Amino acid sequence: MTRRGSPSRVIRGTDARSVSATYRGVVFRPMLRVQITTDVVIAVVLGALVLVTTAGGMDTPLEYVTLAGLTVALALRRLSPGLALTAAWVVALFELIAPQTPGIANVFISGVVYTTSRYGSRRVRIAGLVSAIIGPVVAALYFGLEDYSHRRDIVTATTPQEESFRVAVTYFAVVLLLLLLPWLAGVIGRTRRSASMSREAQLLAERDAARADRAVAVEQERVRIARDMHDIVAHSLAVVIAQADGARYALKADPAIADEALGTISTTARRALGDVRELLGALRHEQGTAPTPDLDDIDRLVREMRDVGLDVRVEREGDPAGLPTATQLAVYRIVQESLTNAWKHGEPGTPVHAALTYRPDTVEISVVNRRADDGTRGPGTGHGLVGMRERAAMTGGTMTAGARGDDFAVSVRMPAVPASGQMPRGLVPTGTTTTASPTPAPSAAAPSTTAPRTGPPLTSTPQERPAR
Repeated sequence: MTRRGSPSRVIRGTDARSVSATYRGVVFRPMLRVQITTDVVIAVVLGALVLVTTAGGMDTPLEYVTLAGLTVALALRRLSPGLALTAAWVVALFELIAPQTPGIANVFISGVVYTTSRYGSRRVRIAGLVSAIIGPVVAALYFGLEDYSHRRDIVTATTPQEESFRVAVTYFAVVLLLLLLPWLAGVIGRTRRSASMSREAQLLAERDAARADRAVAVEQERVRIARDMHDIVAHSLAVVIAQADGARYALKADPAIADEALGTISTTARRALGDVRELLGALRHEQGTAPTPDLDDIDRLVREMRDVGLDVRVEREGDPAGLPTATQLAVYRIVQESLTNAWKHGEPGTPVHAALTYRPDTVEISVVNRRADDGTRGPGTGHGLVGMRERAAMTGGTMTAGARGDDFAVSVRMPAVPASGQMPRGLVPTGTTTTASPTPAPSAAAPSTTAPRTGPPLTSTPQERPAR
């Protein structure tokens, strides 16, 4: 059991193999235990080699103390560069004061200075640089003065001062190389490590961005499939329900009409089933294509809506030739959803006016119907108008939908060619409010007599009742 305040509590493992702690204000770097063990083993081995090679030359216990101190400094060089540098300076000053000559173990200081610039903090790096500059000066003064003290009483061809100066310069150059070069090497290693970490961080960021892009693409496709599924199923089921209700009434009056209604139900259901299968195929296979009706299918759509009792009046202006597939699909789906909403929420027996205007640079859609005021329609979820708004925004267009007197009007204006840089399919914010000038509806014609529509409401956007 570890006692409170013991060293093992000072240097704690941040995980099963690393240590990082603070002891009396000295910061220890986070290191793996195997790294610490390696540094200690290297320092002990080098210290033992020095001890073996110079054992005969060590005359006093002080020399063993200095060797031990430098060995400890070398062992701490990566765990705590600042503490290791402090220990090295203490030993060096002790050697200068004590009556002994610095030994070969002082080479260990080069390794300590290297780690100050390689792993140390900013203050420790500066301290290492100062040591690399002051150390040679101190060594030159120490050995120069010591040499002069031995030469001043000896008669030679040169003066003692000249010889001692040469000795001082030699020691200055040697110690400068032993300290400054390791410090510079540490700076280079630190710079390379920082560059490597920056590259790694950049690669990780790029990988995360690519992963996010893939997730966004999947979400866009999911929203697109959901929108297409809503358009297909909502419209087809509306037709099926209307024809089923009509067939139920016709069975009592005219079986031939009932047979025709049942045929329409079968045709509509089969077509919807085929569209759904094609849509699901696009989900299963990357090369699959979703249903892409175009402007030629609008006539079929109008016939279907008329078959279920909706009096649709269509006016076209301009030539749609050359419109891109994306624009044609958007026009078809917007008209489809507008007519479906008119059938489910409009006043029965009143005409629905649809106007399609094709200009060289724009396409305008206007669908106007009389709003029901009997309150029999159930509330919708709002997906219909949201889907139309998304389709318009997908091509760079705008849409408005709302009450216009006793009518409900949908007006869309979009570029003939989708604008570049528009938001990708499925990524249009669903809460965005769009604005555009509504296109005036054509003059109303006399309402036609239609079969009653009593089917339950489907998912769509309810139209507001006129203010009383």
